[in-house]
Amino acid sequence: MEFKNVNVVKKANVYFDGKVTSRTVLFENGEKKTLGFMLTGEYEFNTGAEELMEVLNGEMDICVAGASDYTLYKEGQSFVVPANSSFKIIIKTFADYCCSYKENG
Repeated sequence: MEFKNVNVVKKANVYFDGKVTSRTVLFENGEKKTLGFMLTGEYEFNTGAEELMEVLNGEMDICVAGASDYTLYKEGQSFVVPANSSFKIIIKTFADYCCSYKENG
């Protein structure tokens, strides 16, 4: 899949000493996504807006705030994290992902 008629922010979003990186993609209709890559490790992220995370390659174990267990997501699967929440991720090899942000309001 590809995106057409977009703008890309050149500077990378870098987290956890470079183990998680992404690029921001901006659409003409105001939609925002990030395309990223995660190396092996355990991470925790907070959300502002609701996020749809799509696993493009690799896999990730996810525990959304309020859940007691991790769920494994593989290539082609996705999950939603509510706005103003958090989620924990365990990456055992690597993960390539696309994150779509839902506008608040």
